[in-house]
Amino acid sequence: MRTITLREGADLDGFRRAVRRLAAARTAPDEVLWSVGAPSLFGDEAPASENGAPVFLPQAVGQLIETVVCHGDPERYALLYRLVWRVLNGERALLDQHADPLVHRLERLDKAVRRDIHKMHAFLRFRALRDPDGGERYVAWFEPDHHIVEAVAPFFVERFESMVWTILTPKGSLHWDHQRLMTGPPTERPDSLADDRFAEGWLRYYESTFNPARVNPTAMRAEMPRKYWANMPETAAIPAMVRSAPARVQAMLEAEAAIPRRRMPEKAVAAMARQAPESLADLNRLIQRSEPLVPGATQAVLGEGPEGAVIAIVGEQPGDQEDRDGRPFVGPAGQLLTAALEEAGIDRGGLYLTNAVKHFKFVQRGKRRIHQSPTAGEVKHYRWWLMTELGFVRPHLVVALGATAALALAGRSVSVLRERGPMAFHGWDGFVTVHPSYLLRLPGDEERRRAQAEFVADLRRAAALA
Repeated sequence: MRTITLREGADLDGFRRAVRRLAAARTAPDEVLWSVGAPSLFGDEAPASENGAPVFLPQAVGQLIETVVCHGDPERYALLYRLVWRVLNGERALLDQHADPLVHRLERLDKAVRRDIHKMHAFLRFRALRDPDGGERYVAWFEPDHHIVEAVAPFFVERFESMVWTILTPKGSLHWDHQRLMTGPPTERPDSLADDRFAEGWLRYYESTFNPARVNPTAMRAEMPRKYWANMPETAAIPAMVRSAPARVQAMLEAEAAIPRRRMPEKAVAAMARQAPESLADLNRLIQRSEPLVPGATQAVLGEGPEGAVIAIVGEQPGDQEDRDGRPFVGPAGQLLTAALEEAGIDRGGLYLTNAVKHFKFVQRGKRRIHQSPTAGEVKHYRWWLMTELGFVRPHLVVALGATAALALAGRSVSVLRERGPMAFHGWDGFVTVHPSYLLRLPGDEERRRAQAEFVADLRRAAALA
């Protein structure tokens, strides 16, 4: 008989080390005696340094283990090791057999722990206390059914990161001081946790959201069992609110229906109109002040060219060089566009050049910033800016370079290679062709020369239409 002694509570690390040793030694579940806390009378486990090789389990089994070790059932470790043994010995899909007695019991333990975690998330209430040095800290008392204190710690750290707080329970304690989380021993309910102004504010909020027409004491007790009521300030108001609910509902029914007061929207509409940019310069200032939808860009890259330009060319988004210089089409793709415009006999200086998305989106790889295409949602986010911008420029023809620009202008997905050529955009005559970056990505010189000739022909055709 092999004896394994684990610490009190949820000893996940200890259980994992034990499983490695037991699996390496091919020790069957019936040959293991699991003990918690004090060493067993039948001997003790091997030293912690004698760890076996890692044990590879299905992800669902690992997740179940992490939850069930928090349960208070003294047989939890024996049940979990029996599950591991069977999985390692040919039953990899054991958790799919919900009618299996072992799986059924472990799923019930898993459900009980998850319910306990949910209750602690929902029903724990802090009270504000004054420190002797004048600072403020928050203390809460909660009585979980299982060993979930460490499991809930990340939730409270993330949600109350700016507070100094302590959570006390009969299963253990947590303390957060803005920078680090500390665990402590079990404790008893302190006498100093009387209701305070913090609790009073929560009570007022609860009363203001109570709907007497939907009161259901049975459902309330099922969702919020009475065992938690003593530590929740709002429960002091529940009996009175339940008793007064019928009278409040009757009063609501008897109240004379009030005709809504008609409001004239002229002032609101006029105020909204004043908030809209009145010129391209105003719009550009608005764009420059706005944060990028995807963080990382150095600056917004504005459109460039004269208002009233006959042709507006819309690309996808700024690249690395455009983001650094703050100008559109100055990187490799922009240089290729300039060369194609010259070959087509079009003066770049007379065009208006802009992008559908105004900020550079990328992924960092070492020192390089690798371009990432914007999503449809990101294109939609920037679309109002683009449409307003074109409204100030008033071009005769809008040329979309690539699928992203076509999506922004047409309001739908466009297959550029199949639909290249004239296209009706919302409010403008349009023309769709490839983006110069497409030409840069082509593998062979001959293929690149042919595609570039087709691109120049598209630009000549667009100029003739304009």
